[in-house]
Amino acid sequence: MSDTRVVVVDAAAGRRAQLVRALEADGDVTVVGQCESGDAALDSVRVSRPDVVVLTGAARHPATAAVETIMAFLPTPILVVHPPAEDGPDAGRDDLAAGAVGHLSWSPESGPGADDRLRRQIRVLRRVTVVRHPRGRLRPHGPNGAPSPRPGGDTRPVIGMAASTGGPHTLARVIGGLVAIEAPVLIVQHIHPDFVDGFVDWVARTTGATVTIAVEGAVPEPGVFHIAPAGVHLKVTASGRLTLDPAPVTLHMPSANELFLSMARSLGPAAVGVLLTGMGDDGAAGLLAIRRAGGATIVQDGESSAIDGMPRAARELGAAGLVAPLPDIARAVLTAAGR
Repeated sequence: MSDTRVVVVDAAAGRRAQLVRALEADGDVTVVGQCESGDAALDSVRVSRPDVVVLTGAARHPATAAVETIMAFLPTPILVVHPPAEDGPDAGRDDLAAGAVGHLSWSPESGPGADDRLRRQIRVLRRVTVVRHPRGRLRPHGPNGAPSPRPGGDTRPVIGMAASTGGPHTLARVIGGLVAIEAPVLIVQHIHPDFVDGFVDWVARTTGATVTIAVEGAVPEPGVFHIAPAGVHLKVTASGRLTLDPAPVTLHMPSANELFLSMARSLGPAAVGVLLTGMGDDGAAGLLAIRRAGGATIVQDGESSAIDGMPRAARELGAAGLVAPLPDIARAVLTAAGR
């Protein structure tokens, strides 16, 4: 098994260092990020992308607000550790209600047995699948990178589309029906790296749409079609910006799954995922994550797909909120974006 990546959040530097040593003692846990406050936790999780977050909490310094924020914008398994003196039937109750998946009595003085329990708990939690928890989105957030809400309270929609074999002409047809869309569109097309620039130019000429290669750190613009460059994954951060990530290394780079998973984590119900023709199953799992996060998902039907691999995988997984023939997909996207 690969190392379990952990972010540690603890206000006391000495205790934080002891917690790190306890976590890394067996060699299969790596602490990839540390911070001293809940306010910094979201940024640390966004940068490090850990498997588990360990937060220390106490009666006078509860971890609940940090748990809510992480689970609202970057859902990650969270273990809250608290002093043994505060162990009891209500220990961790508020943190669990906020979205934490475990709580554990631990302190630097607890001894090797407690350290062993801590590491065992981490190994279990890395396998837990978590979903977005809405409570943290109800709180006001400042410069920690939360997306800007509409006056009505929900986040502006972002469209993600992906295709592989047969995709260029399929994408051009869909994009041609979306030229007036008032939402940003992010696109993954499996294509040889040497052809990306030509593909972007061809789509722009064919459709009359504003098409560009996605840029690191950019804010996706409404009505602009941002196409993933070769060799990296196009993702959306919790702040609503684009990022180009070389990890993880996968068969397809860019990967539809990585785009859709980032949209599910960062956008929740504002995400609209569209999976088009292609060989294999890339995109199915990510599309399911969008659907589970409350977003809209649209999958091309088998009859109109040049290759019914990726769409079929999504349909069989239960990731398709709507199955539509190619001529109807642009209209379905416009409807989803106008929710």
